[in-house]
Amino acid sequence: MNDIRFLSFKNQNKFYAKLGTFETDLMNSTSDYLIELIGMRKAFPGVIATDDVDLKIKAGEVHALLGENGAGKSTLVKMIYGILKPDAGEIRFNGKAINIRNPAHARDLGVAMVFQHFSLFDSLTVVENISLGMDSKSDMKQLANQITEVSERYGLPLDPHRHVYTLSVGERQRIEIIRCLLQEPKLLIMDEPTSVLTPQEVEKLFTTLKRLADEGLAILYISHKLDEIKALCDNATILRLGKKVGGVLVENETKSSLAAMMMGEELKIFKRPDTAKLGEIRLETKNLNMISADPLGISLKDINLSVKAGEVVGIAGVAGNGQDELLTALNGEHRSNNPDSIIIEGKPSANLNPNQRRKLGMASVPEKRLGHGAMPDMNLIDNAFLTAYNRLGFIKKGFINYTKTSTFTKNVIENFSVKTPSTNVNAASLSGGNLQKLIIGRELDQKPSILVVAQPTWGVDAGAAQTIREAIRKMASEGAAVLVISQDLDELMEISDRLGAICGGVLSKFYPIEEITVEKMGLLMAGVELETPDISTGAVDVS
Repeated sequence: MNDIRFLSFKNQNKFYAKLGTFETDLMNSTSDYLIELIGMRKAFPGVIATDDVDLKIKAGEVHALLGENGAGKSTLVKMIYGILKPDAGEIRFNGKAINIRNPAHARDLGVAMVFQHFSLFDSLTVVENISLGMDSKSDMKQLANQITEVSERYGLPLDPHRHVYTLSVGERQRIEIIRCLLQEPKLLIMDEPTSVLTPQEVEKLFTTLKRLADEGLAILYISHKLDEIKALCDNATILRLGKKVGGVLVENETKSSLAAMMMGEELKIFKRPDTAKLGEIRLETKNLNMISADPLGISLKDINLSVKAGEVVGIAGVAGNGQDELLTALNGEHRSNNPDSIIIEGKPSANLNPNQRRKLGMASVPEKRLGHGAMPDMNLIDNAFLTAYNRLGFIKKGFINYTKTSTFTKNVIENFSVKTPSTNVNAASLSGGNLQKLIIGRELDQKPSILVVAQPTWGVDAGAAQTIREAIRKMASEGAAVLVISQDLDELMEISDRLGAICGGVLSKFYPIEEITVEKMGLLMAGVELETPDISTGAVDVS
């Protein structure tokens, strides 16, 4: 049996007394598996989310759950965590069948989950946030000591008395992980945990997860990044269209073979053009300064950038460093009193509203899907209409051309493989990845001359991500100017012609893609500027 040192906290602090029951459970278990899912089925109106799915995880195992958007991953983990009730099937812990009533019951059983989107109050301290997530009342001083102890033990440095608004995104994620560890978990579910981290933070997280697994914690890991799966996971369960299509030993597979099982076909290799045919500058900012509308947001400081026709310019950065503020400044949601600070198609535009900028040829895709990129309670046709009606002429003499709008929506769904039972369902009913494909497709299919997009493939499966990246490059090849703001460095390195980073509202210099590496981009994301490239050698050195 694996060394369960993770459970030895019970001898250090009374708070951990219940952890000793984990080892006893394992010794008395009639099964080799900590958790077994047998024949899990869940249906929603118009769609079967999971159909006869089996999943088995041992203590000390890092198990990947893979699948395209809409494959059933979220539904499956929500049943494990007690958020959803299965229509059929059985869940067993240590060989014993159990009915998980709700998330509180799941936590009592030892199931913890780190969600993709954090649930934290910025104005509260670390210890206050963690206490709110505990199922029982805690002594704040004792809890603060426990936070410090766990953070030091697992290399997750965190000051329990700091306010959340002062923390980086990586530090905020540590709060969620430590909160889970304080709940005596036997199984830790992690949903896309690296989407907001720098490469250096990802490396530290993997070190922590491997140590936890070595000490007996089972980890169910969900990610679309197949290189992460190869680096971290022992086994993988692959879902496709709600069904289990395979269970594999990860070390025996390649990224291509895993992608093929997820998609049902081989993943074509995306190749960025060696050279881009550049035209005139279509989007430019000159010493753009803007105070954040959010008291806890990041203000922009002397932003200078330019994007030419035919090129894709990438901006990397850890979440919360001014990306949202930059997007809303560029698309007109927040305006400047200095018209010359933003130039669109040669015209001073910083004082123009979003519709006026769209008439000049700009389209934008925000990071937040529901409520910003799409209206949750409106159907897909109405959501497609919202930004396309002006450019594509969906209104004539005051009336909406519903047939034309419907045809456009259906084309977007087909072109970007959006999985939906109907165009009449509400946007909120789509999975996050499918909603992202709808929003991206809606903007790209309008053929704008300028596109500003944040997190274009966030939460999107490998096949759809490649479709979106190819569509972005195709737009550029046809003469559009594209600015991509993303936390996915691999994505930016793949599609960009030039690359920079934003940190604390300050934009770095931009470097040709041939002169930059992931490691150096990690430094730029942390606010460390690189030396000016050596023209004679093309080398870029770290200052």
